[in-house]
Amino acid sequence: MKRAIPVLVLSVAGLIPVWRYEPSLGTPTTEAASPASTPSAESGTADSGSSESGSAADTVVKGSTVNTDKGPVQVQVTFAGDRITAVKMLQQPNHPQTTAAVPQLVAETLEAQSADVDTVSGATITSDGYKESLQAAIDAKGA
Repeated sequence: MKRAIPVLVLSVAGLIPVWRYEPSLGTPTTEAASPASTPSAESGTADSGSSESGSAADTVVKGSTVNTDKGPVQVQVTFAGDRITAVKMLQQPNHPQTTAAVPQLVAETLEAQSADVDTVSGATITSDGYKESLQAAIDAKGA
């Protein structure tokens, strides 16, 4: 009996954070600045395919919108020829891990020049959506 009361109290204390947990509502942000964005990435607009932006050499392509458990993810990629020069998040979950992961995903994309980038720990769902949308944009550019 001496152990029953502390076990009960500690169990309830451990469950309170679970009861109070409020999952992300998945509210997308329409614009998310990334440190790797260039002015050419922000100046052009694109439909579901590709379109030319400021200079004739830059092509801006939107990736598909990927609906994840945390919310929609969509990227916009700027190409100079076949080279990726900028990636911008058009939609992303309103979540702290996502906000922290986006600059890392963009930097790795610019370095790898493909959608073959590492998943960011703590933002696995967003990373997977990012890579899927990015690959869709790369495929649309190639078509």
